[in-house]
Amino acid sequence: MNSTPLAPLRAPAVPLIVHDPYFSIWSFQDELTREWPHHWTGSSYGISGLLRIDGKCRNFCGRNAFAPAMEQRSVEILPTRTIYRFEAEGVELELTFLTPALPHRLDVLSRPLTYVIFRLASTDGKPHKAELCFDCGAELCVNLPTEKIVWGRAHSSRFELLYAASTNQRPLTIAGDDLRINWGKSCLVIPAPAEETAIAPSWPLRTTFAKTGELPEADDIEFPIEARLKYQTLAAKLTFDLPAEGAQERFVAVAYDDPSPIEYLGQKLRPYWRESFAGFREMVEAALEEFSTLREECIRYDRMLMEDARKCGGEKYARLCALAFRQAIAAHKLAADFDGSALFFSKENYSNGCIATVDVTYPSAPLFLLTAPELVKGMLRPILRYAESRRWKFPFAPHDLGTYPLANGQVYGGGEETEENQMPVEESGNMLLLAGALVEFTGETAFAAAHEATLRKWAEYLLDKGYDPENQLCTDDFAGHLAHNTNLSLKAILALGAYSRIAAALGHAEEAEKFRSSAAAAARKWVVDAADSDHYRLAFDQPGSWSQKYNLVWDRLLNLNLFPKEVAEKELAFYRTRQNRYGLPLDNRRTYTKLDWILWSATLTGKAEDFAALLDPVYLWLNETPTRVPLTDWYETTDGKKVGFQARSVVGGVFLRMMSEPELRKKYLTL
Repeated sequence: MNSTPLAPLRAPAVPLIVHDPYFSIWSFQDELTREWPHHWTGSSYGISGLLRIDGKCRNFCGRNAFAPAMEQRSVEILPTRTIYRFEAEGVELELTFLTPALPHRLDVLSRPLTYVIFRLASTDGKPHKAELCFDCGAELCVNLPTEKIVWGRAHSSRFELLYAASTNQRPLTIAGDDLRINWGKSCLVIPAPAEETAIAPSWPLRTTFAKTGELPEADDIEFPIEARLKYQTLAAKLTFDLPAEGAQERFVAVAYDDPSPIEYLGQKLRPYWRESFAGFREMVEAALEEFSTLREECIRYDRMLMEDARKCGGEKYARLCALAFRQAIAAHKLAADFDGSALFFSKENYSNGCIATVDVTYPSAPLFLLTAPELVKGMLRPILRYAESRRWKFPFAPHDLGTYPLANGQVYGGGEETEENQMPVEESGNMLLLAGALVEFTGETAFAAAHEATLRKWAEYLLDKGYDPENQLCTDDFAGHLAHNTNLSLKAILALGAYSRIAAALGHAEEAEKFRSSAAAAARKWVVDAADSDHYRLAFDQPGSWSQKYNLVWDRLLNLNLFPKEVAEKELAFYRTRQNRYGLPLDNRRTYTKLDWILWSATLTGKAEDFAALLDPVYLWLNETPTRVPLTDWYETTDGKKVGFQARSVVGGVFLRMMSEPELRKKYLTL
């Protein structure tokens, strides 16, 4: 490991308030004051922060050109926290966006609430009077700023809550990719005793506060109106009497009340947090009461995860994991089935908007296999139940469940009607590998046993069709159809091995031997058929071609030992000769790559030097990519520009290096 301290990471985008595909707010710039925060799709949100220090107003969040910006000293991205540090007029402001995204605590993870913490301290040894205004624009509750909104307040002995809502409350009536929510309520929560609060047009509210330190005495009541007409904002004022030494701290919370997040096979599901709370008010009260303990728990979790990541792959790897953590989680929505079981639905962001896409679940899974296997079950469970219904008539696994947020049946390719443009080998292999990983990593068999017949059917399909795939798509469907795909063949072979483990765990020794021997025979044949001098081919019938064999990693992870170790070692040696400035291309056809697959390929041999060799160009790309969006997983290795995709859950795949350590899996399983 390089002992020279690394310069701070310049992230492509910085997570601020990141929960789910709708409630997802980012900074796309190095400085928080350079422009307004954005939804991951790129829509701007008017989130503003102003600090008056001894009567002089400075800006610390949003593009408030009427107030000079505080000097941003640093930004630190951790798994559950983003911490900015500013300084001006003899005062330091530490601004923390804390989302308690603790994967092993589903009740907490599912709460749509982020704490925004303000810690002020004198830096010049003098006392100071400070007044802080933080506000959130009402456009958080509409898809488009032309939609009409209303607003209001709710009171409790524990908090003051300001909210905005679309006038057209029609949940779960639209589906698609480039969409934002337009039902429910966006909320600003101020713990009691609240000081001044206001709901008013953003421009006069902010400029008046900058000049006088005051908020409007009465709320604007001219509604409903289009969100864009006044850009109404929910605002809170906090005051600080700073001593010459020591610090003072206050916090507010930004939350979203979304009572009907997902429709699954015609049933409107409840958010998972409703399993613990009667309603939104009760959830908010608990979140405020638990603030201190949750913050300490998040600090400990961040420290543990970062230390473990550093031990596995060094500081660069730890920083990549921190950046990917909340994004991977927030590209999902955690809902409760009618029986209370967890259903964890992904959205295929900046792609086709599909929900519960199996070949998105597959690369996303390492984060959750490491930190919360229950969430992996939550991803697989909706697909399995759908496949076991009368609607799914094919002998292979589905691709998806619909278009987010409507999980009412497959829409990709031939949908439920034909086999055209399906991904039969890909999706069947994905489901079997992940089901096998759950058995191998947790020792539990109940989940696999409940779906044994379906898993067996898919294994039989791969036994017949998997070794030499016909002309079909794989998860890299953007590259087009490909016949005789050697990496897809690897997936099928290893999936048969995974199913043999499932069968053995369920007590079916004869069946386990059948699939194990078939997988072993196919592996021996593959090594011969795919060989191409110093590497292995992209397709069996294409000499001189090559591709990343990221699927091979499961041979070692599941202890299948179907392939000689030399296969992975030969591939890694070859990959190290084919890298461009920003990483290893996906295959010989183009210079673009996939972030998740590079990290999987880097883990093939388990050797630190191989991992570092493939990681270093990726870290360079993080710092230099000109595309300023939440992590893309599909980019050019030559100029670092995004090709497509952003803010997707598949960045959970970067945790595969950590997940490959059995002791770490045991450690996180006991949390």
